[in-house]
This record gives sequence, C-alpha cells and structure tokens, in this order.
Amino acid sequence: MTLHTRPAEAKKLISGATGDWEVVIGMEVHAQVASNAKLFSGASTAFGGEPNDHVSLVDAAMPGMLPVINKECVAQAVRTGLGLKAEINLHSVFDRKNYFYPDLPQGYQISQFKQPVVGEGEVIVDLLDGESFTVGIERLHLEQDAGKSIHDLSPTLSFVDLNRSGVALMEIVSRPDLRSADEAKAYVTKLRTILRYLGTCDGDMEKGNLRADVNVSVRRPGEPLGTRCEIKNVNSIRFIGQAIEVEARRQIEILEDGGKIDQETRLFDPNKGETRSMRSKEEAHDYRYFPDPDLLPLDIKPEWVEELKENLPELPDEKKARFIAEYGLSPYDAGVLVAERETADYFEQVVEGGGAKRDGKAAANFVINELFGRLNKEGKDITSSPVTPQQIGAILDLIGEGTISSKIAKDLFEIIFTEGGDPRVVVEARGMKQVTDTGAIEKVVDEIIAANPDKVAQVQAKPTMLGWFVGQAMKASGGKANPQALNDILKAKLGI
Repeated sequence: MTLHTRPAEAKKLISGATGDWEVVIGMEVHAQVASNAKLFSGASTAFGGEPNDHVSLVDAAMPGMLPVINKECVAQAVRTGLGLKAEINLHSVFDRKNYFYPDLPQGYQISQFKQPVVGEGEVIVDLLDGESFTVGIERLHLEQDAGKSIHDLSPTLSFVDLNRSGVALMEIVSRPDLRSADEAKAYVTKLRTILRYLGTCDGDMEKGNLRADVNVSVRRPGEPLGTRCEIKNVNSIRFIGQAIEVEARRQIEILEDGGKIDQETRLFDPNKGETRSMRSKEEAHDYRYFPDPDLLPLDIKPEWVEELKENLPELPDEKKARFIAEYGLSPYDAGVLVAERETADYFEQVVEGGGAKRDGKAAANFVINELFGRLNKEGKDITSSPVTPQQIGAILDLIGEGTISSKIAKDLFEIIFTEGGDPRVVVEARGMKQVTDTGAIEKVVDEIIAANPDKVAQVQAKPTMLGWFVGQAMKASGGKANPQALNDILKAKLGI
C-alpha cells in the first residue's frame, strides 16, 4: 500500500525562542464496538443503568469463569478494517496484558499484541483549505474495557462500577503522520465519520464511546523523532487540539532550557489548560504479554470477510466523489454534506425525492445555507430537523417553476421551519407567489421613475445605481416582483 503524506513545505512549524520546531503526533483511538453484548460475555453494553447492573460472572472474574468470544464484535472489527482499506489478518491471537488496577477484576486485560485482527490501513483526511493528506493506520486490535473507579462519593472510600468491564473496544493505532493540532482534530473527526457510516461505533465522546490517547513529541525540522509523551483518555476533539498545543509548548520550553523530555504518560486538565504527569511510560515487556490460555487463536475464513465487504455501506470518500461527479457539487460542499451519514441521506432525498431529479447545486446551497444555518442557530442536528427533505424539495420546485423567487423562498422556509405545512399550500394561502405579469411590474416601475426624476438622471450617469431602483420596486411589490423581469424592464425604461 502506498501512503501519501503532505509535502514538506506544508508542514506547520512552531516558533520557539531559539528557532522553529516541528510537532509529531500519533494517535491511539479507543472506539467502543457497537454491539448488544460484551466482548467475552452476554452482559448488556447499554449505557447507564445502576452501578454493577450490567455485569456477568465473567466480567467480575469469578473463579472458573471462562471467556467466550462474541462473533459480532469480531465482525465489527473486520468491517472497520475494511472501511480503513486495511489488511485483514485471517489469523490473530488474544493476549493477556498484565497490570493491577482496582477496576480490572482479573488483574489483566484481554487484548491483542503481536497478532492483531487488522493490520495496516489508511485514512484520507481533508482540511478546511481544500488540501488532503493520508494518515497511515498501523493496526486495529480488539480488547476489553476496564471498569470505572469512583472517588468522589465518600471522603474515605473509593467505589468500583464494573458496568463497562468487558465492553469491546477497537484500538486504532495511527502512524506518527500528524503535524499539528488541527490535523489531529481533522483526523479524529474523519475517523469518527467512517466508524459512524459503518455502524461499528457511534462515536459518542460524551459517553466515553470514543476517546484518544495522544502521543506528542517535538523535534527540529529534519531531525530524528524526539521522545514522546502520551496524553491519556482525551474525550473531546476540542480537548485533543488543546492538549497537543499545550504539550508541544511544554516540551519546547524544556528542550530550549537545556533539559530533556522524559517518556511518560500524562493527563490533560482542560480547566487549567495544562498536562500533568501521571506515571512513567510502560514498555510492552512491563505488561508481560502472553497468549491467553483460555482463548483459541482467532481464525477467520476469507469467504466471511468477502461477505462482510460486499455488505458495507457507501463510505464518505466514495460518497463525496459521487456527489461531485453526479450532482456537480464543489469538493467543499460535497465534504460538508457527507460529514455525517444522516446529512448525506437527507440531501439525496431532497434531490431525488418524489421521483424528481432536482438540481444538485441548488439543493446543496439551500440545505447548507438555509437549513444548516437555521439548525445551528437552534442548536439542533439534522435528525431533529422540523423541515423534511420533501418540504425542501417542494420549495426548490416552486423556485424552479418561477412561482416564488429566492427571496420569497427564504420567507417560506422560515414559515415551514416554525409552523410546518405543505409549501405549495402555504404559498397559495398567503399570496406569496412572485409577480411575473410584466404589465403589473411596469406599473410599479413607472410610478417610481415618475416620483424620482433626480435619481433617474443619476442612474443614467452611473448605471451601478440601478440597485436603488430594484430595491424600491421590490419594496413596492412586497418582494414579489420577478427579479429578472424587473431588471429587464428597469433597464429598458431608464435607457441603460
């Protein structure tokens, strides 16, 4: 596989007191697998519930309890690997990663080390300036989540909730291909979009279903990689960006003062805007990895992988390319529309709804500018839109037929957004049709010309003043005059 990275001149450097520095970032994203049951037990994965309510004897590590692999979790990992254009390893092994923590009842985590289920892949990331670059995926492996320690319910005791214990996670490890906080945020955003399209993880960071460990190091441009620090469990895309900027600055200051960076695990405190040391960074040998004796190696049939591949949905990159080719959209507009699967589906229903084949560019402009703008103002997303694709389609049809103007369409959209209804019925009931009768428009124009002889002389000397007459005529017609007919009549009457 060929992995493309951005050209050297596009790399973003950070200015220090003694010169420029380059930040190098790699990500380990933990994505909770969308499944009803846990990785090795039948306990529920539902969010919430009373503490320790979704815990089986396996999750609690009771003596003699043996793990049994959940086939759907494996299928979700394979689907994700396919979505990342990655190598699917038909033979993989589950290992025990040994460490003690109160919310890890077994005293080890079942994970994958040397032989993960998914190998090398890639994610193509689009930036706001239209540039794109490729981030290499090193591996994706399955592992079980730990429980949760709770320290703020008692001054003297800590509590343990094992509801998350045993929930399936996909750890998606990138190569150190990211060079700025903005690139890292764009990468996680794109990765989350892919996971949501696939239906393998809902990407809900507020619930902890997607979180990232961020590896940050700095170096002088062209020098070997520096010592990295890992910032654990960052649970929002905004915090990922902030953590990288803070950590890069911290490392630069230490190096410029003649110090050295210690490889360690750190935590980001968004309230204080700082990272702080958590523990020295463990190496693989510290965890004493060895194959889990209770689980056979995972052998996957090629036919099953092919079956999963054939049933994958259209993914964002392919959908974006199709929107550009099929609907004539700009790369930017297509990128906005495919960012969420629900948004892309909504747009296609506007274009194709009711057997119609509406203009893609007009539909995209209306959906992005009018609908998204109004939803953002209300703090809603596309799934809670009070306006249906069919209603937007009807508004576009009314514009296309010349029944209403673009300006009237905005007023109509506002009525539909707040009150609902059939756009055609609303236009009829409220007399919102634009005036296309040239005789009626001429009458309005004649009255304005007769009342403003000084303006007539000015516009004849300076034709750019035509806009004043257009505004007056639109005002006099209640915004209903056909704009094209109005312009033509004004130019003819004023001799410009």
